[in-house]
Amino acid sequence: MKLKICGMKYPENIIETGALLPDYMGFIFYEKSARYFNGTIPELIKTIKKTGVFVDQSLEEILEKIKKYDLQAVQLHGEESTAFCQELKNNISPKIEIIKVFSADENFDFETIKPFEPVCDYFLFDTKGKLPGGNGTTFDWTILKKYNSKKPFFLSGGIGMNELKAIEEISKTNLPIYAVDVNSKFEIEPGLKNKNLLTNFKRKFEVANF
Repeated sequence: MKLKICGMKYPENIIETGALLPDYMGFIFYEKSARYFNGTIPELIKTIKKTGVFVDQSLEEILEKIKKYDLQAVQLHGEESTAFCQELKNNISPKIEIIKVFSADENFDFETIKPFEPVCDYFLFDTKGKLPGGNGTTFDWTILKKYNSKKPFFLSGGIGMNELKAIEEISKTNLPIYAVDVNSKFEIEPGLKNKNLLTNFKRKFEVANF
């Protein structure tokens, strides 16, 4: 199982977090976010996939950010349509991954995501809340029993140290969980990650060998 650390903001913190070698690092290009990123990304180990997070932004803006920051993945966190995902797919390298986010609660209908299967590389399930992301709460993972797709997905939403046991349990199922996405539970303030806490989490994450 892969690890994504999202909501990076400060250069020195990006470097020390990058030293932990997560599989993905997320940079939020949504201006209304407290973790909005508009700086310079320091050079990172090439195995770390720089991921741009967007919320209902234009194709032109996404393409500009891909070029400017040499992104390896794009995470769509808004109400983007299948047509938009297809248009994006048509305009980027096949090597750049498209991650489509869905906000989940107990009423989530998994049938609604079926049309997105051909136009995305991965899905990401986050907690439905007031904000597009970063709400700091988990959703009821038992609803994933209704997941009827083979598309691998990221598990997100308020994941912290206390969720390790639950991650271990859900990893034993047949669900195609590709990665875990962490953010707010490892912050000193929005965008500033606690390296010690992340180090401890990653060590236990690796030992568990999900």
